[in-house]
Amino acid sequence: MRMNLNDSKQVRQALVERLEPVTHAPELVEAIENQRPRARKAAVLVCLFEQNGETHLVFIRRASTLRSHGGEIAFPGGGVEPTDASPVETALRESREEIGLDIARAQVLGLLPPVFTAVSNFLVVPVVAYLPDGLGDLQLQESEVAELILVPLQGLADPSIVHTEIWSRGGAPHTVYFFDYGPYRIWGATARMLNMLLELLLSS
Repeated sequence: MRMNLNDSKQVRQALVERLEPVTHAPELVEAIENQRPRARKAAVLVCLFEQNGETHLVFIRRASTLRSHGGEIAFPGGGVEPTDASPVETALRESREEIGLDIARAQVLGLLPPVFTAVSNFLVVPVVAYLPDGLGDLQLQESEVAELILVPLQGLADPSIVHTEIWSRGGAPHTVYFFDYGPYRIWGATARMLNMLLELLLSS
């Protein structure tokens, strides 16, 4: 049966079945950390909710004044703090700080594979969550977040808005994904995570 991305119940069920369990986080991080021992650790919240009968994803546009990835579109999240017990805790804490998300609303579904960002040297764990009661009242941290961007998942799955380019870093080629949705360009590590999410959902 073809996945209906607007059916939030179907989307949630597929993600619970196909995502990595949160208990696998240490093994997932260790597998890449062995290749990138000096990478800093971070986590982001890939947050889904239903609005007007459509499944949406939550993105932010980072403040242009930030030194790292300023002005770019990203998922809420940030670096791991010593007091964080897990990537899930990091992603939820950062989402509360950046957009004022009431983390009690978040139902964590699982993890996508970690992504390494060469430019900022971060090993990022994407934590996927669903908000059964919606976003609630949010408050953006203006020093870090310039804009909240809510995008229908179905719109992001449109092949006509996606293209890839082959870039080279240190002599090694790698694929860079770009999603052009209306006035927004999602690319880099965020686009890689988005592509993984869509591939997971749309695979037979």
